[in-house]
Amino acid sequence: MLAADKPAVMDILIHTPEFKTHEVPVAEEVIDAYLKDPGSSGYTILVAEDGDKVTGYICYGPTPCTVGTWDFYWEAVRHELKGKGIGSALSRAAEEAVRQAGGRLIMIETSSIPLYENTRRFHLRRGYRIVATIPDFYAPGDDKVIMAREP
Repeated sequence: MLAADKPAVMDILIHTPEFKTHEVPVAEEVIDAYLKDPGSSGYTILVAEDGDKVTGYICYGPTPCTVGTWDFYWEAVRHELKGKGIGSALSRAAEEAVRQAGGRLIMIETSSIPLYENTRRFHLRRGYRIVATIPDFYAPGDDKVIMAREP
């Protein structure tokens, strides 16, 4: 991701219903930390492009205080382009980078509410498995679903 990509990525985040209003500024902070100093931010951000148009992004990084565990923090694809393989391509690229870095485990945390059903199905189709659920984590009735797989 380059600084010039930020407005397009922010537009994707703002128009992705799964990103709650209070989550967008957090994602922006992560983006800003990465753009300021990619090497020491703890994050890697990749964008997918069609020509000069950003179509999606993924943010991931090594999990602090672990050996070979990585987190996939944020991933989003422009709403009108979902289902065209962009998310899968981004995930494959990030998984390959984790593999090349010697990663042994990728973790994804998501919500249990119906709005995230497609997100959970997407990751399950990609070989992730649900390893834990923490009831009422995000809010009453909104569990944290933790998924994992080897890269």
